[in-house]
Amino acid sequence: MPAATLRIALAQLNLLVGDIPGNAARLVQAAETARDRHQADVILFPELSLTGYPPEDLLLRPSLSARVDEALLLLKAVRGITLVFGLPERAPQGLLNAAWALRDGEVLVRYAKQELPNNQVFDECRYFVPGHEAAVFSQNGVSLGLTICEDIWHAGPAQAARAAGAELLLNLNASPFHAGKPAERHQVVASRCAETGLPVVYCNLVGGQDELIFDGGSFALQADGELALQAPVFEESLQVLDYDVASRRFLPAALTPLPSLEASVYQALVLAVRDYVNKSGFKGVVLGLSGGIDSALTLAIAVDALGAERVRAVMMPYRYTAEMSLEDAEAEARTLGVHYSVLSIAPMVEAFVDTLAETFAGLGKDKTEENLQARSRGVLLMAISNKLGYMVLTTGNKSEMSVGYATLYGDMAGGFDVLKDVPKTLVFRLCEWRNQQTPEHPPIPQRVIDRPPSAELAPDQKDEDSLPPYPVLDEILRRYVELDESAAVIIAAGFEAETVQRVLRLVDINEYKRRQAAIGPRITQRGFGKDRRYPIVNGWRIGS
Repeated sequence: MPAATLRIALAQLNLLVGDIPGNAARLVQAAETARDRHQADVILFPELSLTGYPPEDLLLRPSLSARVDEALLLLKAVRGITLVFGLPERAPQGLLNAAWALRDGEVLVRYAKQELPNNQVFDECRYFVPGHEAAVFSQNGVSLGLTICEDIWHAGPAQAARAAGAELLLNLNASPFHAGKPAERHQVVASRCAETGLPVVYCNLVGGQDELIFDGGSFALQADGELALQAPVFEESLQVLDYDVASRRFLPAALTPLPSLEASVYQALVLAVRDYVNKSGFKGVVLGLSGGIDSALTLAIAVDALGAERVRAVMMPYRYTAEMSLEDAEAEARTLGVHYSVLSIAPMVEAFVDTLAETFAGLGKDKTEENLQARSRGVLLMAISNKLGYMVLTTGNKSEMSVGYATLYGDMAGGFDVLKDVPKTLVFRLCEWRNQQTPEHPPIPQRVIDRPPSAELAPDQKDEDSLPPYPVLDEILRRYVELDESAAVIIAAGFEAETVQRVLRLVDINEYKRRQAAIGPRITQRGFGKDRRYPIVNGWRIGS
């Protein structure tokens, strides 16, 4: 006689790409907890949970199958609960992005992902061949259909599962974050519910992986699209959900509120830094603290990610450094409790200038001297990194990276750029948000937020001496970089033609510089990384 309810556990895990034995152990641990503590009948894991996501060319390693087979022995030893997990599976037609339902050592059903994304940050067609068949298995008298990530963004796989007898869909995911993504997922899954009349359980990966951030936020929707469960974002979670067999509805479960845009972006950046540093094995991080807004925000994120004891900040003044910059940098370091030092770059810059005097005889000062300042700072930070084992965080934002307003081997020197995909206007908003979280001890002095941004490489220098006002610049960049709008379309939207042409030209000619920049976390729909691959040398011209 079938049970009155089906209890499903959602294991929203932070897994390490390539650590197949370690990931298998995490799956076993979660399954045993779900079985023993929560009496779950089924536990659902993220996409490719055995390898972590995305495994990229690790999938091409000859030993992949042997490692997966060995890990499967651990999972097959689990008793008393059905495990639904993702793995790469070798088949005659090629490698499959697969999901198995496994109970008491027996494979109940195998499923191969049908819709292989090959856009934005995804290139699954490089590794996998698509599946073509639905997969349904029974648990407690309920027929459960499997789909994997991109499948749920298309009508076909869900409808095929329903046609094969599925009464409820289980969807394994490794869906990366960008601002506004949780609402998009809810909308897409609700449309599948409407088309099929089936409820859906959506389990997502969490954690930072190189430039990608997986935000978790697993959820379940009733057949009518009503939200039945919402897991937290940016943290591991084991959620339990009961499905009432008679009414074909989920019983009330946890509904964790989703954060605001600023909160979600800030939490995403914190998670990205924590996982990149910890999973890479660094002792901590070091960054140049200039007294400006970008380094102030980067410092706050680093401390929230790693703790003050693992963060070092270095102020490296020169003759153009304002007194308020010195004061604000010290105040930031003191408020956050990090190790702080002041190292003047004047001796280094003067030594470079003296050494180059003969070579530069008869030539006036220009950007060269400004770049020497930035590169002197880069040398100091990299030396500290080498000696102490602390990774250098760079502090350039998306607006600057877009137009090349940064110095190669200077302020671009480092291992991870926290703000690489954060437009300058959003930097200001994130600073205000972070200060509101600890209003009694705001980490970013208000005058840092209020003062005009400056690189302080020349007397009275301001960013707007070289760039359009940031609200204008950021909107032009959003349209060009993220939406792929042409110059003509942007101008038609009301932007001054000369400004548009200049900004777009700066974006295009600085591809070489971005290729040499540190990677950074992606928080918009299109960042400078996997999802924007332009040739450095090319004959494409604006408007052509």
